[in-house]
Amino acid sequence: MTASFVTPKYPLTLSQSQPLRYVVFFYLYVMQGLPAGFSLTALANYLTAEGVKPSMIGTFTAIVGLPWAFQFIWGPLIDRYQRSAMGRRKPWVIGAQFLAFLASLGILFVRNPVDQVTTLAWFFFGHSIFAAIQDASVDAMAITVIPEDERGRVNAFMRAGFLIGTGVGAAVFSQLLRSYGFFDTALTLSLSLLALTFLTCFIRERPEDRLLPSFNRQSLVIVQPSTQRTELVEHDFRWLFTELFKGLFSRRSLLLFGSVVAAYVSVSLFLRAYNYHLIQKLGWADTSVSFLTGTYGMIVATVVSLTGGFVADRVGARRLLIVMLGVVAVYLITFNSLAGLWVHERMAQTGLVALYFMDPSISVAAMPVLMTLCRKGVEGSQFTTYMAFVNLSDIAGSFLTGHALHYIQAPAIGLFAGGLAFVAMLVTWFTLRHYRTIAP
Repeated sequence: MTASFVTPKYPLTLSQSQPLRYVVFFYLYVMQGLPAGFSLTALANYLTAEGVKPSMIGTFTAIVGLPWAFQFIWGPLIDRYQRSAMGRRKPWVIGAQFLAFLASLGILFVRNPVDQVTTLAWFFFGHSIFAAIQDASVDAMAITVIPEDERGRVNAFMRAGFLIGTGVGAAVFSQLLRSYGFFDTALTLSLSLLALTFLTCFIRERPEDRLLPSFNRQSLVIVQPSTQRTELVEHDFRWLFTELFKGLFSRRSLLLFGSVVAAYVSVSLFLRAYNYHLIQKLGWADTSVSFLTGTYGMIVATVVSLTGGFVADRVGARRLLIVMLGVVAVYLITFNSLAGLWVHERMAQTGLVALYFMDPSISVAAMPVLMTLCRKGVEGSQFTTYMAFVNLSDIAGSFLTGHALHYIQAPAIGLFAGGLAFVAMLVTWFTLRHYRTIAP
């Protein structure tokens, strides 16, 4: 007769603790937001104030964000290689976090970011490669450990974490740039990433996982009661890619995800154009724009994220997605129609802060819907591919805006963005009406 052993209960186990899932996925996304806020907001606004051409800033943001657009490369690898004593996804998360920290040290070699914009962009590019792997790993972990009835709320915490991290990166690092210089600011970023990496080492995905890697194959097997055992089936790459393509290229997936991407592009188009307009046309200080973005803007974004997550679980993410796309479209069209009032400081401030409701309002509804579209066995790969194109939409919006500003003004870009969001709402409505069986 074979004895059955149960591993002692460990309090920091994601599969067994709902509060822990909220906390862990929140700070993992804070970790992603910090460098994004520093590079794409604080530094971009700093370079704008220093007179760097908008086309060069658009190219800078595109280079920094490019690795995020190719996250889908890592999804199949993460789904293929997931046998470890430390858990299915945690080794990928920890490894990518540590390599991202090492890559961030390269930024310290830049002495004058205004004169070395291209060099700075490529150092951030190196960091972004590993940050994108970390993001793909975290998304894969989320899909495998978050119960379906929690996805709206946990996604809300994930997006709130990213937005708060972005806000801190924008507000705090913009002040550090002006007060202490680029080197000290970049060093602070690197040390922050190292501290959060250390924290992740103490988390387990499931009770049977180890905190540290093991090189003894026998130690990989921990006997659990039959009710707790999880069968892990590994598939070859041919099967993974076949299933992935089926999931991505179904008609429902293409229509819904295409609409979500269009909505994110509309947000990015106007956000970059409006920041440029405030600094170069209305004479705002870059620190003022970054501070408002990182404080009041992020408060708005966080409240919308957390509230929207509970609403998504309560009323249904698909219904909420249609409503939020409509709200974004109406806001963009209305605010840009009132461009003549932007010269009034209170109006311009309110508009800047209000802009930050758009991204989270789309995310809290879109992410649970996209998770539901993912096919079993390739959940990590498919969702990572979706997120790669979401990131690409931000890159595309920034790049296109940087070049468009040479020819047209921010209000015209904003009206176009509003029209794009309206089209996205219509396509989403017709698609979800046709495919009524989609959950949630």
